Amino acid sequence: MIRYTLNCAAGHQFESWFPSSASFDAQQARGLVTCPTCGSAQVEKAVMAPSVARTDRTPPPVTEDAPPAVGVPAPAPAEAPVPVMSHPDGELRALLRELREQIVKSSDYVGDEFADLARKMHDGEIEHRSIYGEATMEEVKALREDDVEVLPLPVLPEDRN
Repeated sequence: MIRYTLNCAAGHQFESWFPSSASFDAQQARGLVTCPTCGSAQVEKAVMAPSVARTDRTPPPVTEDAPPAVGVPAPAPAEAPVPVMSHPDGELRALLRELREQIVKSSDYVGDEFADLARKMHDGEIEHRSIYGEATMEEVKALREDDVEVLPLPVLPEDRN
């Protein structure tokens, strides 16, 4: 796994994990790497120092007779479970999933017509209703510049797998 520090076009900085450098490149090319703050898909890797394990230090061997060295933590048992995410992260994801499901259930999916319909509703050309769909970053930017209220649907990592 590789952890990248990323910057979006709006200047937000965040971190994300990828199985490999090629995986990051493929996901970025498909527009799947987005800023969690603003939803921008214009994301680049930030300059960062690599994390390299030192090999010039080795802890002294521990025999059954000798106590472990002071300051050296005891190794964790091999069967100890390692949480993938913290409890608060899991709760947040559950709330985001519930919010997304509620929006999808109570709104009409309009596909690629989202930007046009949102603008027509804003201009009073058609009746207001809850909709969701697809829009490019340029379309979203133009809508926001014209004070049309649009928000991205919450997307969870498992939604993209």
